[in-house]
Amino acid sequence: MYILITYDVDTVSKMRQKRLRKVARICRDYGQRVQNSVFECEVTEVQYVKLKESLSAAMNKSLDSIRFYHLNKNENRRVETMGVEKAFNMNEVIIL
Repeated sequence: MYILITYDVDTVSKMRQKRLRKVARICRDYGQRVQNSVFECEVTEVQYVKLKESLSAAMNKSLDSIRFYHLNKNENRRVETMGVEKAFNMNEVIIL
């Protein structure tokens, strides 16, 4: 499966900067960096489960956000989020 991983890790303190580097290292183990906080990965189902487990253990779910975009040709657009949800649902009604 092809996935795009994006992340936003809070980096106010040195400990949080260490967490950012750890998330980047985990992503690098599974794919290639295409922008600072964006990785393209080709993984099996088993690798995907392990990747998500590793990232979940490395992040702070109350401060950080990691999004997984599934890019397979035969699938409908799918996005998974771990941690803080900063986006809105494009399929819902928006009143301005």
